[in-house]
Amino acid sequence: MKSPPADHGVTLASIYQARKRIAGQVSRTPLVLSQALSRRFDAEIFLKLEICQPTGAFKLRGAANMIAALIEQQGRDSLRAGVTTASTGNHGRAVACAAARFGVPATICLSRLVPQNKIVAIEALGASVRRVGRSQDEAFQEVERLVSEQGMTLIPPFDDPLIASGQGTIGLELLEDQPDLDRVIVGLSGGGLLGGIGAALKGIKSDICLTGVSLVRGAAMWESLQAGRPVEVEEVESFADSLGGGIGLHNRCTFALVEEVMNDHHQVSERAIARAMVELLAEEKMLVEGAAAVGLAAIEEHALDIHGQKVVLILSGNGVDLETFDRARATYQ
Repeated sequence: MKSPPADHGVTLASIYQARKRIAGQVSRTPLVLSQALSRRFDAEIFLKLEICQPTGAFKLRGAANMIAALIEQQGRDSLRAGVTTASTGNHGRAVACAAARFGVPATICLSRLVPQNKIVAIEALGASVRRVGRSQDEAFQEVERLVSEQGMTLIPPFDDPLIASGQGTIGLELLEDQPDLDRVIVGLSGGGLLGGIGAALKGIKSDICLTGVSLVRGAAMWESLQAGRPVEVEEVESFADSLGGGIGLHNRCTFALVEEVMNDHHQVSERAIARAMVELLAEEKMLVEGAAAVGLAAIEEHALDIHGQKVVLILSGNGVDLETFDRARATYQ
């Protein structure tokens, strides 16, 4: 049985407020019907194209909302020392982009497992990059040093109501475009994306099914939910590297939020992720990162019963290099 709703700070009202703040800073992304997938699974399968964001991923929504809110609440001078974060790539790029748009310096701390293409993309946006350790948790230790010693402001990757509320604006768009959706399938890592979307969906249409998808290994949020508290897991390399990293032992927002809104959950293998990446390129002409393909991977690997349903897959990002995609294609074949 799920715990009673916690005071995680993410509400339908906070999501609508986020949408006002980020208007003009992020794209209202398309929701398109996949004819090929709909025929194959005898359902109406829609793809939410967060790959169309200026940074190529959904993370811009949360980062823009938090930086805008801090300026709104505390004034621009409060961010004079700059903002910082630890990220597996997409959030770092989002913070770099949002900071540049608001005229704020940014320093992004990354683990050494992050692919080179994501580092190049972040630096191209004018941010400084520091590579530390072999996990997001180790990179976050450098963030804490920058905050305590240099007075920078942390923009967390997921565990903040402002971040999750920004990601939740996706949920508003989904129900505006397709009010009678049955199920939304979302990759699950730190929980900002799934939790934010879930808060929006459940606040408007409580009977919608929200499905989370994690890696077989390194599924920090899922392992934490099973344990009933945040726990540490070993971070591993994956085609879905954006789903790696811990949730923080002192998680204050997304653990409770995900526990509240998620209906069911599936873990997917590396082979299933690779297959889904290849199929999305072959059938939809969309080159996406592994984390964006896990919804399709779950449908295929677990034979989900979606017959006759209206289903959304969140294509969360396109941050994949050709070398990684070639490895995925070789794994699938």
